[in-house]
Amino acid sequence: MSNNRPQSTLTAKLQVATTRVSSLVDRITQPLHQASTQGRVLLVAAGLSMSVVVPAYAIGTALQERPANPKHGAGVSNQAQLVSQKQTVELTLVSYAVTKEAFSKIIPLFQETWKREKGQEVKFNESYGGSGTQTRAVIDGLEADVTVLALGLDTGRLQKAGLVNAGWEKELPNESVVTRSVVALVTRAGNPKGIKGWEDLLKPGVSVINANPKTSGVARWNFLGLWSSVIQTGGDESKAKNYVTQVYKNTPVLAKDAREASDFFYKKGQGDVLLNYENEVVLAAQKGETGFFTVIPQVNISIDSPVAVVDKYVDKHGTREISEAFAKFLFTPEAQREFAKVGFRPVDNTVKREFARKFSPVKSLYTVKNYGGWDTVQAKFFGDGAVFDQIYVANR
Repeated sequence: MSNNRPQSTLTAKLQVATTRVSSLVDRITQPLHQASTQGRVLLVAAGLSMSVVVPAYAIGTALQERPANPKHGAGVSNQAQLVSQKQTVELTLVSYAVTKEAFSKIIPLFQETWKREKGQEVKFNESYGGSGTQTRAVIDGLEADVTVLALGLDTGRLQKAGLVNAGWEKELPNESVVTRSVVALVTRAGNPKGIKGWEDLLKPGVSVINANPKTSGVARWNFLGLWSSVIQTGGDESKAKNYVTQVYKNTPVLAKDAREASDFFYKKGQGDVLLNYENEVVLAAQKGETGFFTVIPQVNISIDSPVAVVDKYVDKHGTREISEAFAKFLFTPEAQREFAKVGFRPVDNTVKREFARKFSPVKSLYTVKNYGGWDTVQAKFFGDGAVFDQIYVANR
């Protein structure tokens, strides 16, 4: 009897230890598996700049407390508390392609500010690509904390997918519009065709390079610029449709997006006039595409690009506080200056005055609100069988 009792006690202790080890392993591997899963999703996003790291202190945190289900209020609060206690927090920024240069300067400014104020390091996972592609990636599982997309229509799609709460436009300054631009007409050196405004796109022999508004965000803005040039100067919709039809008749090929349109014009030498974002033209010049002539039409459309906090994912990650802080930081003079340097028209009044000479004044500037908002615009102009489809069929 005396020989069996120690053996029985040892067996019991081993069983307890095994149970504890199993529990610890489970707590460690769950957050590691989650990080690995998000990493795989990020890899499929267009233009991804990615670093997914599970630091040693994250394992320590996992040992202390397993986060509750983030679908429940207590879980969200617990997750946010855990994130606030970490030495390093990660944010995923998903944006459209031409903002990359600006964010390369803005992100370090925010990291310095957050470190100084909160004592916490911030690691960014960044993804850049076409706005429509980025929107689809987020809907399909790219867990963005913050998005900056080329048009409110795309952020609206995130709302309809249940990722962004209704009323997101009111959550940030300036109705969440963080950058502005206008449509620019870029011509060959010396402007040999004498392009001075929208009406000159109908000159005999003028070839226009543009993208397809069914697939490209910039092309939707270009279309609205063309339409506004008639509607906002006293013409009716019949005249506007006729004018836009003639412009597209002078367009030999529709590029799939702004980048391809630029390549047709700059690299392949096609066309006499390129329709593009003003900021794209500024950035192209900074990268060596010089010798071209740029016209900013005096009747134009305000190209408004919004920022949004992706509510579903920030609550899941526990990153709402820092995500909202980053989104608000984009409206500060420090951030707005970096946007302005690469060609975006600033929305901060102080920075507007600082960069006034950089941007040509526009006499009549209209917004998508003049046409009823993006849902109305999409249905009227770009939906199946809508105005653009009618124009495209007429030109075939």
